[in-house]
Amino acid sequence: MLTFWAYGMVIVFMTLIMTKRLSPLTALILVPTTIGLLAGFGSTLGEMMIQGITKLAPTGVMLLFAILFFAVMIDAGLFAPIVSRLVSLVHGDPVKVVVGTAVLALVVSLDGDGSTTYMITTAAMLPLYRALGMRPLILACVTMLSSGIMNILPWGGPTARAASALSVDVSDVFIPMVPVMAAGVAWVLFAAYRLGVAERRRLAGTSAVAGEAVLQEELANPTYHEDTAHRRPDRLWVNAVLTVVLLAALIGALLPLPVLFMLGFAVAVMVNYPSIDQQKALLSRHAGNVLAVVGLIFAAGIFTGILSGTKMVDAMASSVVALVPPALGPYLAIVTGVLSVPFTFFISNDAFYFGVLPILAKAGEAYGITAAEIARASLVGQPVHLLSPLVPSTFLLVGLAGVDFDDHQRFTLKWALLSTLVLLLAGLALLVIPLIGRR
Repeated sequence: MLTFWAYGMVIVFMTLIMTKRLSPLTALILVPTTIGLLAGFGSTLGEMMIQGITKLAPTGVMLLFAILFFAVMIDAGLFAPIVSRLVSLVHGDPVKVVVGTAVLALVVSLDGDGSTTYMITTAAMLPLYRALGMRPLILACVTMLSSGIMNILPWGGPTARAASALSVDVSDVFIPMVPVMAAGVAWVLFAAYRLGVAERRRLAGTSAVAGEAVLQEELANPTYHEDTAHRRPDRLWVNAVLTVVLLAALIGALLPLPVLFMLGFAVAVMVNYPSIDQQKALLSRHAGNVLAVVGLIFAAGIFTGILSGTKMVDAMASSVVALVPPALGPYLAIVTGVLSVPFTFFISNDAFYFGVLPILAKAGEAYGITAAEIARASLVGQPVHLLSPLVPSTFLLVGLAGVDFDDHQRFTLKWALLSTLVLLLAGLALLVIPLIGRR
């Protein structure tokens, strides 16, 4: 019955948000609560919810102050010179803009932190997208595709989880995946090019691509920024130094991320808007965006708390593994790669890598498939994993880009699935992931 309720929860939740019957915020709260009550867990639901919310509380705090920090920097005009320079380089060509977005996201993703990638890429590129009349959905899509490939880096999380769960050396998992990642990077750049071409066609003949003079005029009098009175050009270098110091502290893990962003926001707002009235106005301008993102984080805590506390996630994992027919045994590496897509989407990375992957690896041993090979196959689903409503940084991305979560899912899903397919095929072609067992 736990398996039935688990699948029911996931199916109902995805159906409601994909068809826009419920918003993600209300669905994350109401669906698991209703399923939990129907499944007979009414007396313990409260404790499960609190545990889930408590687990995600630091993430919620981090996102709240991260959004406010970058809101201060955008309002103050820190990224305006960057946008102006990018405009002069791309000459109003959406193809160059989207490919540039991919390159920037890929480079920033080297630190292995999706949240940092989203914040830097969105803050730098979103004003340019708006000035050119381009859809922010493309910015969110390309940024997430880039992060999905680079998330395979050992310090990104999944690779270390897979290696530790199967007790193999992380280098045995990651180093053979480097050429596979290279294929993934090439695919992301190609996808960015195709998206850019499509956007160029959409904008053909509109004022958004009418020429450099029009674009420079838009930047001088931005339509995407309602009130340039908030700009602080005299504090450009102070803001730049503050941002670099904050990012360096984030990468160096000098303090927990929530604390760093709280301190960073406090200093930034005092430097740029020292009066209480100015600070109140800032909070008022960005309250809607902040509330939407942070609200989703805590709502996701209820979903994950109930899914884990009721053991529904364990039942779901066991049921899927049991469904693998013996005839597919020799192909368990491919099966693992395919299963990594739904598993890492519907449950957390921890649940998949520490709960499901050891079972698949044990079964693979009987067919001569090594644990390291199973671990590599398990990583190909990461591009789709980042689209999951259970990934906190996803809400940060859509919040910063100003797009709806469900619209982002629908727009990006096919590209994320293709990224996974490219990684799997590249792994098979390069013999990093075995096509068939050796026994």
